[in-house]
Amino acid sequence: LRQVCGLPAKPQTADQVQAMSYMGIDPAGMREMVADYYNCISRLDSLIGDLLAELEESGKAKNTIVIYLGDHGADMLRGKRTCYEGGLRIPLLIRWPVKIAAQVRHELVSTTDLMPTVLAAAGVQPPPRLPGRDLKPLFTQGKVDWRTHCFAEYHTHAVAPNYFPQRSVRTDRFKLIENLLPGEIHPDYDNTLSKLEKEAKRREIAGGLDLPSVIAQAAPEVRSAYGRMREPPQYELYDLQADPYEFINLADSAEHAGVLKELQTLLKQWRQETHDPLLSPEHLKRLSTEVRSIKKKDAASEYHWGYPDYFFGRQPSTAPPTKKKKKQQANNNE
Repeated sequence: LRQVCGLPAKPQTADQVQAMSYMGIDPAGMREMVADYYNCISRLDSLIGDLLAELEESGKAKNTIVIYLGDHGADMLRGKRTCYEGGLRIPLLIRWPVKIAAQVRHELVSTTDLMPTVLAAAGVQPPPRLPGRDLKPLFTQGKVDWRTHCFAEYHTHAVAPNYFPQRSVRTDRFKLIENLLPGEIHPDYDNTLSKLEKEAKRREIAGGLDLPSVIAQAAPEVRSAYGRMREPPQYELYDLQADPYEFINLADSAEHAGVLKELQTLLKQWRQETHDPLLSPEHLKRLSTEVRSIKKKDAASEYHWGYPDYFFGRQPSTAPPTKKKKKQQANNNE
């Protein structure tokens, strides 16, 4: 929404913004949606400011940790539900007046670091094998010994329409994405384009939004990027210094073969250390079949998922219970 309860006081409009650079395209039909995305962020900032003012007035601000972070909100191209930078990078601000020096840090951090950080701040011993690291070393100014790699993964958002498991690892310069279903059509590609076009129609944006035509007229590297998003290869390798928007896949570059191998090794090691069930081709096949089988079900919440059985070695369920079976089971338990 452009404005709610007078916020923001001066909303952004389509003629004041451009689409995010990582999209690689900037059609007029997208700019109004981008403007309102920024308006939502501005509104949130104002309301967070109100909360901070209340905290100051309470007298507890100096001894309170405030963690401000976001996800990706509205659907945008090459962002949410991907392992591209537009889908992984989020805002993270931490305020703790008596402990944190005001600064900007550039180290690789993850939301998995928040739990260890909060537990340490509260003097609580973390449970064994808790992922993430306490961010406290980054609260002071100066160089610290920190991680050189950061890992991420994606499975699905909602149930089946955008199921397409991915894994990734990045350094301060390079990123490797492994698509676990290479060569298949990514179901979320057409879904996202269609959703944005319908939104433009709903808003009655002049000229509408024909994204396939816009993409077809884009620069060659941008067209290639959208082609990879629609039908991903097994590996995508990007030089984030030279190509921050991830348009040029270097996975087949002889010059970068060493980087590719190094990151492949690190990613496989991480997947093994974290007991990634999808390292097993059989598990991947069964999960993919299971997820896709519920596309047409009216209520996914009524579905009895089988993957915990075959992922973790329990006796597999014979079949998902239907409504009739559930009723019979309930009667038998009475």
